[in-house]
Amino acid sequence: MRRKISLSTVAVNLVAWGLAALWALPVVGLVMVSVRPYKEVILQGWWTLSGHFTLDNYVNALFNPSYSLAQSYVNSFIITIPSTIVPILLAALAAYGFSRFSFPMKSYLFLALLLIMAAPQQMVVIPLYMMLKDMRLINTFQGLILIHSSWGLAWITFFMHNFFEMLPREIEEAARVDGASDITIFFNIVLRLSMPALLSAAVIQFTWVWSDFFFALMFLISPDKYVITQRVATLRGQYYIDWGLLSAGSVLAMLVPLLIYALLQKYFIRGMVGWTVKG
Repeated sequence: MRRKISLSTVAVNLVAWGLAALWALPVVGLVMVSVRPYKEVILQGWWTLSGHFTLDNYVNALFNPSYSLAQSYVNSFIITIPSTIVPILLAALAAYGFSRFSFPMKSYLFLALLLIMAAPQQMVVIPLYMMLKDMRLINTFQGLILIHSSWGLAWITFFMHNFFEMLPREIEEAARVDGASDITIFFNIVLRLSMPALLSAAVIQFTWVWSDFFFALMFLISPDKYVITQRVATLRGQYYIDWGLLSAGSVLAMLVPLLIYALLQKYFIRGMVGWTVKG
């Protein structure tokens, strides 16, 4: 028996595919420019399929001694990995406390978290700079890791709190009857059940830290400590813009978050759906 397809279903699919094509068009253009020589891009444009395709722009972007992206890759990993792991662990503990325990001013503290989430980076950059200056952490990886970890605590706590509210408490109560402590329940039961949400938060936090430009621009001064987003900006050139080189650097910069999302897509979707589907 053939399945009937309604006009509304066809219309929704056409709109979805159309939006997806519009969204992907700039990325396609970016990749096309990144594999074309400079003169060819200037004369023919990126949309011309005929021409000479090359990976020279990627090689120059990665290994050029004046603006090497390879070292910036290492710097970004040094900052991004701890800036993802540390706030997730601390925020998970805080979210579990907000979700399962009662203490004075609990509602006000949780409201403060929401207000912190709404604060723009530009509002706090001056006090953050003065604080890092007093701590002698300006132009250090440790200072930027501290900033990113602190900045991510608020939204990850809110994210994990909502997920913990969806978890069945009967399992925790049964473990508590058997003599398990709150710490044991949290690490051996709750964290295991919350792995999709933890990985979802990790993907978002990793992508945010990796793609950050503003905090890195404010707190990292030495070129040898530049992260990938700072280094891509230097590919622009002083007298002319090599669009192929700049596009290749942009593709390399966004490649890592895309791979992370592709590898953890299943867990990311499960973590997001977990807010609305219980059990």
